[in-house]
Amino acid sequence: MLALANLSPSAWPRVVAGAASSALTAAVFALLDVVDVFLCFVYGFLDGVLEDSPVSCYCHGRHTAAMEDDEVSDTLYLRRSAFRDALMGLVRGRSGSPAETERRKGRSPRWSDCGCESCREWQRHHDVDGRLHFVVNRPAPNDGPATTTRSDQDDAIFIHGFTSSSSFWSETVFHESSSVLSNCRMFAVDLLGFGKSPKPANCMYRLKDHVEMIERSLIDPLNLSSFHLVSHSMGCIIAIALAAKHPERVRSITLIAPPYFPACEEKASQVALKRLAEKKLWPPLQFGSAVMSWYEHIGRTVCFLVCKNHLLWERLFKLLTGKRDVDFLLGDLTKHTHHSAWHTMHNVICGGARLQDGNLEAVEAGGVPVRVIHGGDDQVVPVECSRQLKARLPGAELRVLGGCDHKTVVFGREEFAQELRAFWSASHSNEQLTSAPQRAG
Repeated sequence: MLALANLSPSAWPRVVAGAASSALTAAVFALLDVVDVFLCFVYGFLDGVLEDSPVSCYCHGRHTAAMEDDEVSDTLYLRRSAFRDALMGLVRGRSGSPAETERRKGRSPRWSDCGCESCREWQRHHDVDGRLHFVVNRPAPNDGPATTTRSDQDDAIFIHGFTSSSSFWSETVFHESSSVLSNCRMFAVDLLGFGKSPKPANCMYRLKDHVEMIERSLIDPLNLSSFHLVSHSMGCIIAIALAAKHPERVRSITLIAPPYFPACEEKASQVALKRLAEKKLWPPLQFGSAVMSWYEHIGRTVCFLVCKNHLLWERLFKLLTGKRDVDFLLGDLTKHTHHSAWHTMHNVICGGARLQDGNLEAVEAGGVPVRVIHGGDDQVVPVECSRQLKARLPGAELRVLGGCDHKTVVFGREEFAQELRAFWSASHSNEQLTSAPQRAG
């Protein structure tokens, strides 16, 4: 009160506006709490009727149920507000619902997922366990998949970010770099649960699940004994984990807008959730991230309306714009299920944050060259993330590009391929210098 009394008259409008904004934000998210609790029971009923083996939600679960697996994020259970917990307890008490339910394995697609020919393609063209879909800028020989890599050729694996696909790379860098990277064989992979890759409902989409699928689908079948990694946003977490597991194979890592959040007084997973999905009404992208990250059932409803009906929205888009094809960025937003996106968000972006320091130690110990690129105007992943990563990994090279945001740090930059080529060449030269004393000895 004393502080308010000492405010100058010119400061009062700013204080009142800030208080009004905070009150409106609290009211909107309290309303979303109510809606999400209501949808919890709606989906519980519909899943019980429409699915043979329904997958229970996290509303009634406790974090102790996931303590057995250190790669299941605590944010799945500890993201709820006090208001929501009180409301859930009140409704649960009157309805007699159990305090905790068992998470059962469901089948894919679920009733709320799209079952069109395109979305079910992975079930027809893959084995029982499934293999990831990937795009190669230089196809393998016609006599079958390659089993060895040529000594004069660089191999590189490109890993996309959240709610994206291999098209993030194949529609941009691959097309623009044919002459610059002519001696490179580049693979752009669809991560598990995204693009044309499998989207099983009985998977938790942990960090190790994504890493193991890249190994089983790409590295092992093609015998990639030496390769570069290029990753964007969430893909950086997976690239670091992959490099930490195979430091002897990875020749370099290029991290673009990496979401790195060191732990402070809170767990790194909680820091990541609150920084990347802070409960804000503005800008709209921030509000959307908060809704899709904090509210399991509202997020499922959005996916039900958008992803399940993507063919309808694509037809409408073509009709209204007169274009023959839907922009690949818009198309990628529908190429996942809520189950895959929800768990990847929490178990990779949030849960993976707890594992990054250990993985970075392995990368540093393995002597893997690391280059970090971040757009100075990035509104999705704060540029401070890359600066903190640089502080954690002093040997890494950091470039902050003014005037670039989360996507334009890659898109429309013709020099991006040239920068990759120069970094890969420098990494190769360092390898030769390092191995020369060993050969002499």
